[in-house]
Amino acid sequence: MAVFKISGFFKKPLREISFSIEVEAPSKKFALEKAYSILGSKHRVKRENIKILSIEEVELKPDERGGA
Repeated sequence: MAVFKISGFFKKPLREISFSIEVEAPSKKFALEKAYSILGSKHRVKRENIKILSIEEVELKPDERGGA
């Protein structure tokens, strides 16, 4: 699986809060769903209030990969 860095912001009643998170997923589509799920459960934000600005795959160095 690949690691994706997702950046954007979400709206709360009095302000906009920016975020940048890294998630592990098999594709960009699944990474986006995981990001929505994390932000929704952690910050109680609805999907319609989350704006994604960028999704990019993060290259891992050989020593950062799992396994032997």
